[in-house]
Amino acid sequence: MQIPVSDTRLTALLKWLESLPAELGLQPDSLAAASSDASFRRYFRISTPDRTLVVMDAPPPNEDCRPFVDVAGRLASVRLNVPGILAQDLDAGFLLLTDLGPTTYYDRILQGIDDATLQALYRDALAALVQMQTADHQGLPAYDTARLKAELALFPDWYAAIHCQSPLDEASMLVLNNVFDILVAHNVKQPVVLVHRDFHSPNLMVCTAPEFGQNPGILDFQDAVAGPITYDLTSLVFDARTTWEEPQQLDWAIRYWELARKTGLPVAADFADFHRDYEWMGLQRNLRILGVFARLNHRDGKAAYLAHMPRVNQYVRQVAGRYIALKPLLRLLDRLDQVQATVGYTF
Repeated sequence: MQIPVSDTRLTALLKWLESLPAELGLQPDSLAAASSDASFRRYFRISTPDRTLVVMDAPPPNEDCRPFVDVAGRLASVRLNVPGILAQDLDAGFLLLTDLGPTTYYDRILQGIDDATLQALYRDALAALVQMQTADHQGLPAYDTARLKAELALFPDWYAAIHCQSPLDEASMLVLNNVFDILVAHNVKQPVVLVHRDFHSPNLMVCTAPEFGQNPGILDFQDAVAGPITYDLTSLVFDARTTWEEPQQLDWAIRYWELARKTGLPVAADFADFHRDYEWMGLQRNLRILGVFARLNHRDGKAAYLAHMPRVNQYVRQVAGRYIALKPLLRLLDRLDQVQATVGYTF
């Protein structure tokens, strides 16, 4: 791999790899970029005589590998398929990990997938989600009222003011904050479990080959928190990168709810109550995502996220249009998106 002169992190990473025990069989010349994400982390693959491994570069002080190591242990303890940690330098921000394969759920969907295969993959994901929620969440950061409200601020600050070029006046902010208060008050009442925070198609690996372990492989869990039980389901059914229509959302939500009840997780006993729980949690998540994607584009120059914003916007509208208490948000969104209001009925 050719190293740009300016890439001092990559130079340090190669030196670290060369210092690792010879029995690992690492072949530094095989190092190749695997992926990057919305943070400062990036990933490489490296070959050995009998397998490939993954190297994480998480540069301090922007990133910290310790939460990844902690959460990996929690998830492995409930028999989920997560990367094994073969070597680590936590101070430098380097991890050597087992490889869960090259194909994410998102990749597989983009390649074209028949419905039977899709449903089988997502049944595996739902079972893994329920299993994940049995993991120990003690000591994780609390996804509490303060944090939820702070995240919602991304919507007016980045989506409204920067992306839509429509800073909200005082009256609009009062309306928006009232909706935020209603959402947060409802969502923080939900039972608390370990929350991955991005349990969706780009972070689930298709593990159908025996060498990659059971399906799905689970990645990008280092930001896990202790929070509302429906949060990760909303990540899956309101996927920001691939559109799931409402009948499919409901099918997977019902399957999750039935499995969660059978496992003894504290979901609402009536599906109608559970449906509201996960929709309101999904609305909160998707308002945050609109702000995050706007920031990634306008601040960080990552324009690819713009392609996903209409999908997320539609998810927001789906929920905001269903509940009378949330209708003011829909009217505000219409103004921001310059949508002509129509007359209809509320049930």
